[in-house]
Amino acid sequence: MIIQSKKVWIAGQFIPAQLEVAEGKITAVREYGERSVDQDYGTKRIVPGFIDVHTHGAYGYDTNDGEPEGLRNWMKHIPEEGVTSILPTTVTQMPDVLEKAVANVASVVEEGYEGTEILGIHFEGPYLDMDYKGAQPPEAIAQAAVDQFRRYQEAAKGLIKYITLAPEHDVDFALTKYCKETGVVVSMGHSSATYEQALMGIANGATSMTHVYNGMTPYHHRKPGLVGTAFRVRDIYGEIICDGCHSHLAALNNYFTAKGRDFVIMVTDSLRAKHCPPGGSYQLGGHDIEISESGLAYLKGTDTIAGSTLYMNRGLRILVEDALLPFDQALNSCTINPARCLGVDDRKGKLVAGFDADFVVLEDNYDVAQTYCRGTAML
Repeated sequence: MIIQSKKVWIAGQFIPAQLEVAEGKITAVREYGERSVDQDYGTKRIVPGFIDVHTHGAYGYDTNDGEPEGLRNWMKHIPEEGVTSILPTTVTQMPDVLEKAVANVASVVEEGYEGTEILGIHFEGPYLDMDYKGAQPPEAIAQAAVDQFRRYQEAAKGLIKYITLAPEHDVDFALTKYCKETGVVVSMGHSSATYEQALMGIANGATSMTHVYNGMTPYHHRKPGLVGTAFRVRDIYGEIICDGCHSHLAALNNYFTAKGRDFVIMVTDSLRAKHCPPGGSYQLGGHDIEISESGLAYLKGTDTIAGSTLYMNRGLRILVEDALLPFDQALNSCTINPARCLGVDDRKGKLVAGFDADFVVLEDNYDVAQTYCRGTAML
């Protein structure tokens, strides 16, 4: 199969080009018009597929449900917003629920599914701080423990690739060091860590932060905290929810500007309510939530934010058109940056010969015209 457009994202710019695809890979990148094509997208933009490393669910399904058909349905349909790779994300609950959840992901990966590629599991909690737990169920928050995490990883058949924890509660950074040694990305979040504690977390193996600004100590010029660490330490990754609600547009711009183009990761932190009709009753971690008109989710009857219903393609539009960030910086945050963070940048995140044929065709208004997951058109 050969497709082409006058706007293909190559080497940080749009150029006229053809992409040749076979057996799920980009086998060649050619000059525009060089060969006859199967699909000509005219002036529509073709960009690398989006990678969402923090998403709890959509289409009425939550990772913690532990149901194979719900997970398969999610993977089959989420390409509609340009997502070609994903980390289904757990939320803090009791051990039996979490073991079932991660085992379900492992089973679906083993047995097969269509659509977006599951790169692993993001294990958010239960090793969090009580004061900055956000919507995470307090009754299930636990002390960081290597032995317990090892059991979760065994249930997941090694698929936990990313963990959110509060470094100040990881005694001697034992779990942080264990995860680093076993190839699991440690992301600091839902944490009351001071600037100094965060630096020690990094020194012991943490390489990312979870939804910067949210679920952490706020920035103060005499107490920088985790936000100050995210600004100051520019060569660790940091997720950020780009819906314009979790963080003010100016705060988005400030963060991207301070951090640069290579270490920011856009995430949706989306819930089961995403891609569902308005109204309806939903839960997160066994607790009732409600969806506001803005698309934000709250613990029912409170002002505690519980997640979003953000689409990845809309996050890209918000960054470029509303937060007024350069296109390449915004695009990196949902393509090559998460790929590097996860160590899959040898096959994901760029339109390069030899890489997976994951790409998105965007309309001028950022709507998704087509998504290709390992060479298969999904829409």
